[in-house]
Amino acid sequence: MKKKLFLVVNPCSGTRKIKPALLQVVQIFSEAGYCVTVYPTSAPQDATRVVRTLPKSYDLIVCSGGDGTLNEVITGMLEGGHTCRLGYLPAGTLNEWSSGLKMSGNLLRAARDVVEGIETPLDIGRFCDRYFSYTASFGAFTEASYSTPQDVKNVLGQAAYFFEGIKSLGNIKPHTLSVQFDDGSVCEGDFIFGAVSNSLSVGGVLKYRDTRVKLNDGVFEVVLVRKPEHASQLQGIVSALLCQNFDDFSDPCLEFRHTSSLTVTGGENLPWTLDGEQASGADRTEISILHDALRFVIPKRAPDKILAAAPAQ
Repeated sequence: MKKKLFLVVNPCSGTRKIKPALLQVVQIFSEAGYCVTVYPTSAPQDATRVVRTLPKSYDLIVCSGGDGTLNEVITGMLEGGHTCRLGYLPAGTLNEWSSGLKMSGNLLRAARDVVEGIETPLDIGRFCDRYFSYTASFGAFTEASYSTPQDVKNVLGQAAYFFEGIKSLGNIKPHTLSVQFDDGSVCEGDFIFGAVSNSLSVGGVLKYRDTRVKLNDGVFEVVLVRKPEHASQLQGIVSALLCQNFDDFSDPCLEFRHTSSLTVTGGENLPWTLDGEQASGADRTEISILHDALRFVIPKRAPDKILAAAPAQ
């Protein structure tokens, strides 16, 4: 009896490269012993709705799309109580989260990696009643992820986010916030940027060394940037963002923490982005990590150093 695979396809992601490759992708899965059901999404949140209501008889769910589509599929799996494995064919513009796991942008190779790869549990973030796979962020550069037109993303790729973010720098408004971490410590101030992440990079701007981030260690990496008072402090912030080693970098405008949860108070009108999609904050926003929340299929070439434990073979 063939195993069952449900393939969610966003036909509009990135440069729409899934369309000419779809038949070959399905053939790769079929030759690996799967009976494949293909579902093309047609509207925002469509993937969440259909995955949430799927019967539990599927052995593998595969998502083809960008970070936002993956977010929708993950949300549907968690809300629907699915415990089957999850595979990913990165077809978006940035594909930030998947790049750290060495997932191929070539969809045929990515499909082969799904059927030949190894299973590992990965952490997922919870933002109030929503989920995110790699980041929840606010402030500078954040709006660029959902305000940049799709056709501009397709042409410029990662640079599109940078240029869109530069346009908003003159209008950055600091937000007075209080942030409490899992150890009870509190950080307060006027912040122009914040990122809660489980990824090697955020928005193409914030990057970590791969020796500092583990994708299944049960903790987030959190960066908070206070409003600079003068130009020299702004230069210090830029240096910090470029150094990629926040544990060893000291700057009065910068806070860096590892934490499994945090509560942000005072952000009632604070716009956030979850995996590149717009979200609204509340006066009290609770963010926590769901340790080993999903069984993810990753390529065998994925670096062991970004995982806290060896994947199951």
